[in-house]
Amino acid sequence: MRAKDENVKACVKHQDNFYVQIHDVISDSRDVKPGTLFACIKGEKSDGHEFVRTAEENGASALLCEREVDSDLPQIIVEHVRDFLGDVASFVYDNPSSKLLMVGITGTNGKTTTTYITRRILQSAGMRVGLLGTIIESDGITEKEADRTTPESCIVQRQLHNMVKNGCSACVMETSSHGLYLGRLKGALYDVPVFTNLYPEHLDFHLNMENYFEAKKLLFTNYTKKNFIGAVNHDDPYGRRLLSEFPDNLRGFGMNEGASSRVIESHTSLNGTELVIEMKEFESLSLHTPLVGAFNIMNTLCAVTAMRGRVDDCAIIEGVANVPQVPGRLERIDLPNGACVFVDFAHTPSALRSVLGTIRKLSGNDRRIISMFGHGGGRYQQNRPELGKAASEFADELIITSDNARDEDPALIAEAIASGASIPYKIITDRPEAVKIGLDELKKGDILVITGKGPERFITIKDRKIPFNDAEAVKAWRDSR
Repeated sequence: MRAKDENVKACVKHQDNFYVQIHDVISDSRDVKPGTLFACIKGEKSDGHEFVRTAEENGASALLCEREVDSDLPQIIVEHVRDFLGDVASFVYDNPSSKLLMVGITGTNGKTTTTYITRRILQSAGMRVGLLGTIIESDGITEKEADRTTPESCIVQRQLHNMVKNGCSACVMETSSHGLYLGRLKGALYDVPVFTNLYPEHLDFHLNMENYFEAKKLLFTNYTKKNFIGAVNHDDPYGRRLLSEFPDNLRGFGMNEGASSRVIESHTSLNGTELVIEMKEFESLSLHTPLVGAFNIMNTLCAVTAMRGRVDDCAIIEGVANVPQVPGRLERIDLPNGACVFVDFAHTPSALRSVLGTIRKLSGNDRRIISMFGHGGGRYQQNRPELGKAASEFADELIITSDNARDEDPALIAEAIASGASIPYKIITDRPEAVKIGLDELKKGDILVITGKGPERFITIKDRKIPFNDAEAVKAWRDSR
């Protein structure tokens, strides 16, 4: 039963035969207010059933739980709360994804930049666009820093509802493998599912590449609208698997023969990129973007392939030409002495190799490149020596530092990275100190590439979050000169 009001609301029937009005779905008892359905999520570290009393005190109107609890509130009891939470929240918020052009972007690398390009293309077509991603969340009016790539499904549904309320006609969203596997996208359906690529990452969680791929594949099998049209990387073997399974719904993009959308000409420098895209059933399209590097050519191709035919070509040309700087994605900071710094999120061997290879190619062999990075604790340990090996292929020197060490010893992580290095390196596990020392050593023409954390604003060590941002630290050093 649904109540008709200016706010989206639903009604839950109480056992005493009266109805409780619901207008919000919350999984954190501290955020509960009157009119809230409190979802008792049982997670790895806490069990929402233990916080029912707090939810009651804050005014909860009903509970979504997995077992009967000691409470006078109406209780909806299900086997697994997460399996139902997204659909329940979608019902309460009046199915917001049905009112938006939904673009969902998944893959290992390139998701964030591709969301920025796609959003700017849609904005150039005159749309108000919401964004949910790794760096920011936007409801079409206000922006804030993102807490995680894919939040709980009730939060996703509330965010989509706010976008609709604020006049958005589209949402562009990063969809993580964790979010897909854990059901955080339930209740949302996508018009344009997008797959960028797949490389070894998060295997501490997924255990192997096949499981990792199956999690990504859920975007296409479980979360698409009827007659969806998506874009998939034809150059990637996992992308070709998706193309073979959904031949009528997916466009393949890539640099190789066989892709229905290809870059046939390109020229990139440290100042931007010119490219020409050839796409079946469309005329060739000449574009300029301020983004640089082969990987950003692929990110641009991906976004254009996804949007071609949904907006006019003028919007694509204008949107690509006016893509803003993506924080922590090959973010360039020039220094007074003629040196420069790039800050990037690259934290896998393939991503690091791509970033450093791009900078080496565009800057030539006569400029010294210093690569600074670490690796997160509790993450895929096999990547550590591979990171050292990847950086050694393009850099002249390494500064191995800490990332989010979490519960591991930063020194041991650094030693594992160093075991793969074949060029001179130094280990400075204090990241702020490493950045300062790296900057102090730069001379005219030198390039310092700081990778791993990108736009992140904290260093996580055990249970502490220490405020720190690579780009801000570099700018503070620059401004103090």
